[in-house]
Amino acid sequence: MHKSPIEPRRFLPQPGLPGAGLPGDRLARLAARRVFVGLKRDFMAAVACLDDERGRWLAEQVRRAEEPEDLLLLRGHVFASLAGDDEGCCQRRRTLRRSLDSLFPDSAPRSGFAPF
Repeated sequence: MHKSPIEPRRFLPQPGLPGAGLPGDRLARLAARRVFVGLKRDFMAAVACLDDERGRWLAEQVRRAEEPEDLLLLRGHVFASLAGDDEGCCQRRRTLRRSLDSLFPDSAPRSGFAPF
C-alpha cells in the first residue's frame, strides 16, 4: 500500500485567531475596503441614470460586485452606456475615471499622446 505524500502546508503553524493579523494589516484591509466601497458608489451613481434594460443589468452587476476587479471588468460597459455629450454623462464619466485612476492607475486605455 502506497501512502500519499504529506502536503507541506500541513506543517505550517495554524494561527490562533484566523484573520487577526497585525494592526497594520487590519488598517490596510479597512482602507482597501473603503476605497472599494467608494468606487462601487461611483459606479452605482453612474448607472443610476440609465433606465433601459442594459442599465438595469449594469446596476445589478455593480450591486453584486465583491472585489475591485469585478468593477474594473464592468468599466467598458458602463462607459459605453454613458456615451453622450450632455453634461450629466460627461460629469459621471469624469467622476468614474477619477475613481478608477485612484485604485487602478494604469487602467485607462492607451492614447496616441505622450506625457511630458
